[in-house]
Parts: sequence; structure tokens; C-alpha cells
Amino acid sequence: MNNKVAVVILNWNGKSFLEQFLPSVVKNSSGARVVVADNNSTDNSISFLKDNYPSVELIQLEQNFGFAGGYNNALKQVDSEYYVLLNSDVEVTKNWLTPMLNLLEIDNSIVACQPKIKDFNNKEYFEYAGASGGFIDKYGYPFCRGRIFETLEKDENQYDNVEEIFWASGASLFIRSKEYHSIGGLDEFFFAHMEEIDLCWRLKNQGHKIMVCPSSTVYHVGGGTLNKVKPQKTFLNFRNSLLTLHKNLPKKERFSVIFIRLLLDGIAGFKFLVAGQPTHTWAILRAHFSFYGAISQNKKKRLKNSTPNLTGKINKSIVKEYFLNKCKFYSDLVK
Repeated sequence: MNNKVAVVILNWNGKSFLEQFLPSVVKNSSGARVVVADNNSTDNSISFLKDNYPSVELIQLEQNFGFAGGYNNALKQVDSEYYVLLNSDVEVTKNWLTPMLNLLEIDNSIVACQPKIKDFNNKEYFEYAGASGGFIDKYGYPFCRGRIFETLEKDENQYDNVEEIFWASGASLFIRSKEYHSIGGLDEFFFAHMEEIDLCWRLKNQGHKIMVCPSSTVYHVGGGTLNKVKPQKTFLNFRNSLLTLHKNLPKKERFSVIFIRLLLDGIAGFKFLVAGQPTHTWAILRAHFSFYGAISQNKKKRLKNSTPNLTGKINKSIVKEYFLNKCKFYSDLVK
């Protein structure tokens, strides 16, 4: 690869993940640069890297910029043709980079791709954040080949074909550096969560292709579903989803789709309340008020003269298909 590819791991107080997963990255990324960008950690991550991995390039950021800001600041310092944004809790496999690089090298219209992402703790199953490629429904809800809401499919090679998708997971995102910077990188206002979907949607609005390359496999620990996490993640996911819709939807769809999403968010908030999780209900309310306050600035980020590539957008309601029609698997959804 002759340093055309830089594998960039963003770290914040993740020494234990670096100890566990960095060896697989170093071992299986021959020919690529391996870079750790540190978001001002306080857990001895830096000394661990310097003592044990002197060959790994280290970028030390002066503060915790979050996922989006951390990568944007770090990647300004990485001069490679291709970036791989890789979570610190990912185990990679032998020859994982080559299929993705080959895919991008043979088709200039492809600007980003992801490998097949499986569950590190249950390796026969797909992992929540990406599975075998990301899609969205008519209301902007994200789902994957291999994962719809909380249903994870067992990998039985049913999604092994290379396919154009709508979004590639930020857990393992292979992207051309030129397009990353020309589109403005990740939206730093997001801080974390949904930022890769927004990035991919902006690229799709320029007519580019995003792909999944299942001949490459990684295993991700991941963070699981919303009802198992902190209210702050609920806040970020709900707010950033609305910001993504507001920024990227065409004018003719914008009001109706966001209005329906606000109603569905209200139902989700009520469900959290009934389930005895009022802090998550409050997080959704905060997300809405934060969205309203950010509308003016978000509007300025819209692309001018976009030519959308809508491949990977399904003209169905995933909420209806999943909860009412009991379509739990991607293969059922697209019959």
C-alpha cells in the first residue's frame, strides 16, 4: 500500500482497548500507516503507546474534541490518500484492508466503504453499529443489512455481496482523504453519534457512491442499543438525527419528514417514561430544544446545487415494517 492508507484510531482514556485491540491492527495492517489520535487522555494511554508501540504514529490533541472534532483535527495532520477511521474497540482480521482498497481503486465514483462488522462478544452475529452496510428509510431512520433496531442477525453469509449502501459505519470507515476534506469532514457540532451518517449523506448528495465490502471483516465491541446506555447518548442520537434530516433532505420533503419524526420521537419518549426511564424522556425533550436552537446555523451547512444519489434509501417506514409487519430481518424488508 506504500503508505497510501492511514489507519487512524481516535482514543480517549481507552488504554484498555488499546492494550486489547491495537496488536491486531498493527499485525494485520502491513503497508499502511497506523496512527493513534489522542483526545487529551488522562489514563496513561500516551505512556503506554510510547513504551510499547513506538512504530505507531501518535497525534496528541490539546483537549477532548469528541469523535467528530477529534478526527477533524487529527486528520488535518495525516497526509495519506485514504483514511480508515477505526474505533479503538475493533479487532481486525488478516488482509482486512486490501479488499476495501481494491474496491476504491477500481471505481473513482466510490468515495467510502466499510467492511462487514460483526459482534466481538458473539462472533457469529452482526454488530449493531454497521453490520453489513447502512441504509435509511423514508423518515431517515438508519438500519443495516443484518441489524434492524435491536434485532441482530446471525451471519450465515446471506449478505456477502458487495453492494452500494447509504451510509458506512464510523466504527470502520474507509474514505478518500480528498473528499473527506472537501466536504468539510465530520460535523463538529454533533460531537458524537450520527456524524458518519451525516457525512455519508452529504457525500451522497454530491452524487458519490458508498459501498460495503463484506470480504473484509472486523469485530466490534460496540455500545449497544439506546435503552442500555446513558441519557446523554439518547440526547445526541435524537438531536443529531434531526439535524441530519434538516441539513440533507430536499426542500420538498423536509417539513413533512421532520414533523413525522418529531411525533415518533414523542412516542419514543412516552415509551421510556412508561418503562421507568424518565431521564431518557427528558433527554429527548432536550434534544428537540437543542435542535430548534441550532436550526439557523444548521441551515447554513446545506450543500448548494446537490445531485443526490439515493441508492440505499428505502421508500418504506422501518418503524411500521418492524413493529407492525414484524419484518425483523433486512431480507424480509426488501422482498
